[in-house]
Amino acid sequence: MIEGVIVTAIRARLTSALAPSGERLRPLRVDGHAAGWVNADRASRLAAFDDIFRVDDDAIRFVPSLSQAAARTEALDNVARTLAAEGALTAWRNEHYAVASEFGAPPWFLLERAAARYFGVHTYAAHVNGLVDEGGRVLMWFARRSETKSIDPGMLDNLVGGGIPAGHGIAETVARESWEEAGIDAAVASHARRTGIVDVCRARGDGLQRETVFIHDLTLPRDFAPAGQDGEVVGHRLADLKGAARLIANDEGADVVTLDASLVVLDCLMRHGAIAADPSLRAFTTRSAAP
Repeated sequence: MIEGVIVTAIRARLTSALAPSGERLRPLRVDGHAAGWVNADRASRLAAFDDIFRVDDDAIRFVPSLSQAAARTEALDNVARTLAAEGALTAWRNEHYAVASEFGAPPWFLLERAAARYFGVHTYAAHVNGLVDEGGRVLMWFARRSETKSIDPGMLDNLVGGGIPAGHGIAETVARESWEEAGIDAAVASHARRTGIVDVCRARGDGLQRETVFIHDLTLPRDFAPAGQDGEVVGHRLADLKGAARLIANDEGADVVTLDASLVVLDCLMRHGAIAADPSLRAFTTRSAAP
């Protein structure tokens, strides 16, 4: 069992990273539902798009003429391109997220991925713990994100992880990201076992991150060597579970694990009995993605 000092450091790091900002957020409402959440500055900027939004003190709503998903999507594409030109978004991805009442439900609209945090919409991702069973001793692969990534550049990450675009499923995303980020072919990736979810909700400089991550475990051969295929991953390292715990406890220097991946790793460590799943730690992996 991993000793208390590491667990204490993990708890302190996650408590700080996930602490509510205290900032007042205004919902972007669609059909009576909160499709997104924005702060006062962003609400003020959106008010200028008065042919698209009606911004009131209690909420932001689409104008009545934008009552269909296709019309909202087209309008939001124009808004997102304007915001991107102003430098308000992360790097343009030319990829949409589906924004809906729940995963897989008919979308209220599609939104350019770079604008997801600006609007505080609920997004979904699939991550994979790449594990190696070395005679009863479990090891875990970590990936190093490229310095050119617009989000969390240079940080450590799960072996495989990526957002689920509109029109794509969980298994499809796992297969695609497994090849792109680690060179794992589809036949091997199909053995990834879904083990649960973690939710992330935190204020960031580019907006509100609200994401549900579908967690998977994939056991790989000891002689497997991951190799990134698309330039988004620039290296890999293998750690035992105690080393993995040390990595997610660390919050400075070169070897900091992204928050999303840290929650996925913590869940894995508790499931494998490397860390006792006390209520204070379990709370990090069971919290809601709602603000």
